[in-house]
This record gives sequence, structure tokens and C-alpha cells, in this order.
Amino acid sequence: MKTNRHDRILLAHGGGGQLMDELIRHVILPSLNNDALAELGDSAELNVASNSLCFTTDSYVVKPLFFNGGDIGKLAVCGTVNDLAVAGSRPVALSLSLIIEDGFKLELLEKILASISQTAKQNDVAIVTGDTKTVEAGAADKIFINTAGIGIKLDGVDLGFEKITVGDKIVINGTIGDHGLTVISQREGIKFQSQLQSDCAGLAGLTCQLLENTSGINPVGNKTSKSSVPRLKGISNGVKFMRDPTRGGLAATLNEISRGSGLSIEIREADIPVNPTVQAAADMLGFDVLTIANEGKFVAIVSPESADDCLNICKNHPLGKNARIIGEVVGTSDVPVVEMITKIGGKRIVQMPYGRELPRIC
Repeated sequence: MKTNRHDRILLAHGGGGQLMDELIRHVILPSLNNDALAELGDSAELNVASNSLCFTTDSYVVKPLFFNGGDIGKLAVCGTVNDLAVAGSRPVALSLSLIIEDGFKLELLEKILASISQTAKQNDVAIVTGDTKTVEAGAADKIFINTAGIGIKLDGVDLGFEKITVGDKIVINGTIGDHGLTVISQREGIKFQSQLQSDCAGLAGLTCQLLENTSGINPVGNKTSKSSVPRLKGISNGVKFMRDPTRGGLAATLNEISRGSGLSIEIREADIPVNPTVQAAADMLGFDVLTIANEGKFVAIVSPESADDCLNICKNHPLGKNARIIGEVVGTSDVPVVEMITKIGGKRIVQMPYGRELPRIC
């Protein structure tokens, strides 16, 4: 239920007193309640049986707060889940910290919290701890969110730049540029004939399925995976590295992989999946779609022997039906580069973006 006296956030809601207690107990807890969070302690106690955990944190300042395909709450959960997923872990728990402006409508906060709750359930993670702060009007542009997350590292999975070798294939699970161009078009009030929609989604279900079925952790004769996808036999470390191409887009991610591995990369423009409306929007606005942020995509570097099977696993999942093999690792050089074979047969260097072309997109 709502607090009795206020329909907007006040500075006093962050003061540690009665109003803050009412906000937490009557607004936040009903949306996110679970046993760990209900303790309202300074730290959550979790029983996690694992020899290895992954830990990440991120902050979200997207503008506008609500966009086609998502909102700041969904984005905060998915973004942190995805950082854990591409590290080779199964996300289990998140923290949630809210920085809210004086005057922010309580009904909007409740809408955001409902989205956080729904997204967390869809991704099988719990919000187990958090914090709420209030600031003066104009100091935070309505609301900012910080999330941190932990995930259990999957047995037998060992990802890293050092695993990448010449001949490895590059797989992406779907179209690029959807999120960044959706946000900027709504922010600027630009409409297109076909509506743009963010790709904001949690990837852990797909990445865990991919890793569990290509890492060789359950060889022939051992207990098989619960997954309906046939396990690949005799393939060791089929997936060698993963990263989600968020800020800086595909261009930044591929350059990070090239620099980290010390190897050059070649991609094919014709094989990169792009929604035609997204491409048209990028062309109209003067953006390179390779540098636009994504929030529901991952890039995987996989062994050539497992590439087709990895692609099929992706295509059999809702978040990977547009997956493609877009290129490969081609060799060493004094200065490793990312090159793209264009649709007309030429080549161009794909450079690391200088900075974010589209601010406030996540």
C-alpha cells in the first residue's frame, strides 16, 4: 500500500526516520520481498555452495526512464545479470540502490519497482539487499539506480582472452543497435514508420545453456544435462570468451577482444544482423550502427569445431533466433586490428569509438 500522507518522494524519505521506514516497508518491500531482504539488515546472508563466485556492479542513468521495450528498472536488472552471464556464471542475487529526487512521483517509483520485481523473477535472481537515498530536486534527474550482483561460476567453464586462437569464430546472438537507437529516438521525439524497440533482456538462460552444452563438463557416460539441447561431445572449451556489447557497441567489444588477445579480427558486414529500421535510423541520424549500445546481446568467441553447434543452440532459444557467425580471429600483428569486409567487397578498419555517441542510454 502507499504511504498515507505523500504521493511524492521527499528529502525526508532518505533521512533514516519514520518516512524512510514507511517508504521501505510499504512501497519497496511489497514489490521485492523475499526472506533475505525482509531481514532489513545492513548485509544479506546468503547460503551459496561454490568454490568460485563472480561479482559485478553497475549504475543506470537512462533518459527517458521508460522506453519501448523496457525502463530503468528492467535495464538495471538485465544489465547486471548479463555482466555475470558473460563471465560464465549463473546469477543468483542482486543488490538495489535507489537515488531519488525530491518530488519524484510515488506511482512512478512503484511502476519501476514492479518492473524490477518482474524482471528479477524472469531471470531467477533475488533482490537481497539495497539502499535508498534522496537528493534535492534537479540533483539526480528524477532517479538513478545502482545494482550489484553475484553469480555462481559454472563448473568446468574457463573463459579468457588467453584462450582465443587464430581460426576461432565470432558469434553474436542477434541484431545490433536496437537499444541505443530506441532510447535516443524516444528522447528526441523522433518517430519512424516501424517502431523501434530496445533489445533489453537477461541473457543468463541462453549463456548458461550454451556453456553447459559446449564446455565438455559432462563427458559421455556421465550424468547428462537437464537441457533439451544435445550436449556436444568431445569439444573442449567450445566457448572461449564472451562479452556483452553495451556502451560502445559491437565496435568497442571487438576492439577490446582484439587488444586483449593480441590477435586481429575480421568480420563480414553482410553477416552482421541489423534490423532494417535500426539501420535506417542510424543512417538518418549519422550514427555508425557498430558503435550503438545493446542490452540483450552477447559476443562469443568459439572454436571453429563448435561454431555451427553453438549457433544452433542460440537459434533454438528465443533470445538467439537471429544469431549469426559474423567473422573470425585471423592472426597476429604488431598492432592487432579489427577489419570489416564491406558488402561491396572492400575493407575498412573498425576503430574503437572515441567516446559514447549516445549519452544516458543505460
